[in-house]
Amino acid sequence: MKLMQTPSLSIAALQTSLHWEDQQKNLHHINEKLRVFEEPCDVMILPEMFSTGFSMSPEKFAEEPTGPTLQWMKELAAKKNYAVTGSFIVNDNGKYHNRLHWVNPDGTHQHYDKRHLFRMAGEDRHYTAGNDKLIVEYKGWKICPLVCYDLRFPVWSRNKSAIREDKREYDYDLLIYVANWPERRSYAWKTLLAARAIENLSYVAGANRIGNDGNFIYHSGDSAIYNFRGEIITSALISTEEVIYTSISKQELDDFRKAFPAGADADDFELK
Repeated sequence: MKLMQTPSLSIAALQTSLHWEDQQKNLHHINEKLRVFEEPCDVMILPEMFSTGFSMSPEKFAEEPTGPTLQWMKELAAKKNYAVTGSFIVNDNGKYHNRLHWVNPDGTHQHYDKRHLFRMAGEDRHYTAGNDKLIVEYKGWKICPLVCYDLRFPVWSRNKSAIREDKREYDYDLLIYVANWPERRSYAWKTLLAARAIENLSYVAGANRIGNDGNFIYHSGDSAIYNFRGEIITSALISTEEVIYTSISKQELDDFRKAFPAGADADDFELK
């Protein structure tokens, strides 16, 4: 009897500069960057607020939930035959959200509204926080996409596990952070990405922008993909526009979790 192989997943993250509060220029720029990326890919990760930069003017730039940026993501996913994820500004029934969309090649999509709003930039005064975590099931993987400041809150990111049919199963296998994380806190970015991978027994991917934003805050990128040991598999050059890319193994992850089942000893809790 032939055993079914546990799937691998090819993931890529775009590290790019962003044009301040200019949707058309950003979408064109990203199209050009991805046009020359020809590696076979299952998931493409874009930065936080990839169409505007980290703007605190949602009243000027918010789109309807099914607006042009979501349509652009659908077209990109269909053309490239990979899932696309990243966040942009949405007006949903009069409330502004920093909303991450996950868009499949067939046009189906799900979303997550950023839970932790960055009060030091006033994000909590302009946007409404989300309350529901998103777990995407895609090509045999369970994936949890989060947004920037969420990285600092391990309880929200926690990968719970339980015994189901005599096997320990986890909420997710891959944790994603899309970000506009400034260079002056790059040490925290890199340290926390590794920590989230280690404590959650999960692959972690971080996609961050580069360059100055409209407030002259500089971003160095430091985009990277980590394995479940907290080791970097691949990373972008500092302050360089590029697409980082790797294939991750579900079998290696399952083997590690079986040999080191730390999830069995994790503290139980409920979020309120």
